[in-house]
Amino acid sequence: MVKKSDTPKTDEGINEEVITDVTATDTVDAEVTETPIVVEEANAKTTKAGKHSAKAQREADEEAEKEARKQANLEKADAPKVKQKPRVKKYSKNQKAMREALDLEKLHTVDEAIAAIKAASKAKFDPTLEVHVRLDIDPRQADQMLRASTVLPAGTGKSVRVAVLTSDDKKAAAAKEAGADAVNSEDLLDAISKGSFDFDVLVATPDMMAQLGRHAKVLGPKGLMPSPKSGTVTADPANAVSEIKKGRLEIKNDANGIVHTTAGKLSFSDADLASNVKAVLGCVHHNRPAGVKGTYVRSITLAATMTPGLKIDSAELTAK
Repeated sequence: MVKKSDTPKTDEGINEEVITDVTATDTVDAEVTETPIVVEEANAKTTKAGKHSAKAQREADEEAEKEARKQANLEKADAPKVKQKPRVKKYSKNQKAMREALDLEKLHTVDEAIAAIKAASKAKFDPTLEVHVRLDIDPRQADQMLRASTVLPAGTGKSVRVAVLTSDDKKAAAAKEAGADAVNSEDLLDAISKGSFDFDVLVATPDMMAQLGRHAKVLGPKGLMPSPKSGTVTADPANAVSEIKKGRLEIKNDANGIVHTTAGKLSFSDADLASNVKAVLGCVHHNRPAGVKGTYVRSITLAATMTPGLKIDSAELTAK
């Protein structure tokens, strides 16, 4: 026989034992569960800090690509360069004849160049003689800009329309006598505000510049804005008009540091053309910018409309 225990087991005792066992089991399971997580985190930290981490692999790949590019560049530099065929430029029949008649490599004097260009030109109109001077300047620097004016002894061969802005009636009348085409300031300002420019050169007295300021954005891009450097802002507009009508020429460099200007028509006599060219070169020489050091003029070329250019000896700059 199985003897029953004298101590009766109540429902509360059973429940307490069950709850105690469940709690103990949960605690053990939690400890078992938390341990692998801690180990994984530790392993992850070790992997990130180690030489086999993703960051280390990425840096190694980048370094390998860099070395590969460096090696490829070295091999490309050592490889023989392929010589490209020169671009073949097609010339017209007249162009070929002129290029054969002229010595394009020789350094000419002004007189020699003018005579050769006149003999070679085949234009059916009256061409313009052009002077191109390449300067060794930096056009971005204000102290290396060239802007001056000179009067061509034989004129430009072109008719120039000159307008004068002045508030003085006496100066306006004198400018009109000197050859100005328009001297009525009110009409001129009204026409400029409407976008009408019936003139090639605009001369103004200093007191009128305040009224022209609001038109600077329109006149500036067209090259019509008066400026003291070009002699178009002056207290004596009559003298300015007289010089412009006689053949005053504005000389300035472009964005590449090159002066492009004219020296008359090819129908002028050789002596007149030579005097005009020498006046241009003398102006370039005597107005050397203060910021230019060392070499000033790199090359001089003389050409006419539709003719090749001839090189001019730089000694012509100082020739009298």
